[in-house]
Amino acid sequence: MLEKFKISKKLLRQLDFGVIITCVIIVLFSCVNIYSATFRSCGIYYGKLQFIWMIIGALVVYGILLVDYVIIGNYASIIYWAGIVLLLLNDFVLGSTHKGAKGWIGIGSRAIQPSEFAKLGMIIMLAKLWDDIDGKINEPKNFFRLAFYAVLPMTLIVIQPDMGMTMVTFFIALGIFFIGGLDLKVILGGLLSIFVVIVGVWNSPLMPAYWKGRLSSFINPEAHVQGMGFQLRQSLMGIGSGNILGEGFKKGLQVSGNNIPEAHTDFIFAVVGEEWGLIGAIFILCLYGFLIYKFIKIAKNSKDIFGTIIAVGVISTFLFSIFQNIGMTIGLMPITGITLPLMSYGGSSMLSNFMSIGLVLNIGMRRKKINF
Repeated sequence: MLEKFKISKKLLRQLDFGVIITCVIIVLFSCVNIYSATFRSCGIYYGKLQFIWMIIGALVVYGILLVDYVIIGNYASIIYWAGIVLLLLNDFVLGSTHKGAKGWIGIGSRAIQPSEFAKLGMIIMLAKLWDDIDGKINEPKNFFRLAFYAVLPMTLIVIQPDMGMTMVTFFIALGIFFIGGLDLKVILGGLLSIFVVIVGVWNSPLMPAYWKGRLSSFINPEAHVQGMGFQLRQSLMGIGSGNILGEGFKKGLQVSGNNIPEAHTDFIFAVVGEEWGLIGAIFILCLYGFLIYKFIKIAKNSKDIFGTIIAVGVISTFLFSIFQNIGMTIGLMPITGITLPLMSYGGSSMLSNFMSIGLVLNIGMRRKKINF
């Protein structure tokens, strides 16, 4: 009975332990920073919860590794439509509003963010379809079919309206279509069309006021310093005061004064910058760089298109989330609710990230046929 829950030694030899060790280091570093950001008001509560989520995530990864990712692909439709159903329930029945977006379904004292799991379902579905069409994306029939499966969850997330997750799903699709070989003219035409639509609806009721406020504070933060620009100002002050070596663990003045809203979630990088300085920021960026490098290597060595596209989707998720989250803390990107992968506190994002990592590890572990 227990043999069903064991991974063979031959498969374990192909498992990339570098990815696992890097993820553990990032999460442990996140626990330290989350604790520092919240211990004055909540003690060890959030730091301990983040550690628990890591343990749960590790079990999820192990469970995913037990099943060949090709078999998981056979259930792509079920996984995808389950995510769509969750989004529909969130948007029209059960969702609660948080930070300007109706993106959460309450379960007792907890809440789940359906879009975190729907984006993973979208990646798996697009990868399966790509495999089915043998990569022939430039045939109109195939393109519109895949575009439908990408646009549907994106539309349901726009309805919430969650700007951050909309951007994430968009860049996941963009990364997959680009690496998958879609004609560059089609991609550029699509990007231009989206830009025209945004400009066209800017002053119309179709543009959510919350989105417009976020974008306006990004374009002109000084004009919104007492409003939506306050968070950015405090973040910049904290990061700037960190200098090279940082203020020290639990010694950040901006963090200790609770001057940075959402310091343990969306703005965790500001905590790193203030308390660990440039050295701490470079440390976490190097860890992310190594992780992305490993993901790219697995994508290139995958035995099939299905595995490659899944890995590309996960790479796109991590790359954009890292760029957007860190970018918003230093004023290079508009402020959104996008979390910093494996660093920001949050059960839904942690589980989604670990599920994504589990799939990539699964692809790498089964990159060639194993003879038993």
